[in-house]
Amino acid sequence: MTTQDMLDERYGRTRSPRRLWTIGIVAAIGATLVGLFAWMTVASTIDDVRADTTGFTVVDSHAVEIAFQITAPEGRSIACALEAQDEEHGVVGWKIVEYPASELRSRAFHETIPTTAPSTTGLVNSCWVT
Repeated sequence: MTTQDMLDERYGRTRSPRRLWTIGIVAAIGATLVGLFAWMTVASTIDDVRADTTGFTVVDSHAVEIAFQITAPEGRSIACALEAQDEEHGVVGWKIVEYPASELRSRAFHETIPTTAPSTTGLVNSCWVT
């Protein structure tokens, strides 16, 4: 008989099957939560679209041209919100553009945005899978 067994017998401590069930249930719940978190992480990045503004040119007081690159899932159509801003970062032009699906993961585009006042910059606000 080990020292631990002697102490358990002396003080009335026994290992019950109930405790083993509790440990098993906690382990199963923990594994389920880890699996769920992993799936949510992967699922949220499947339709991830990244847009980088590579340049802009102020055409005149009524237009700005934006050059940008999009990295998106292959075979999915996408849409982007483009905007032109003035000196105080106020939006003076806005345009939604849609692009058909492509087998290329990265593509480059040029778009002209009409403005209501002179602009100082143009940028891609956001892009998404449609």
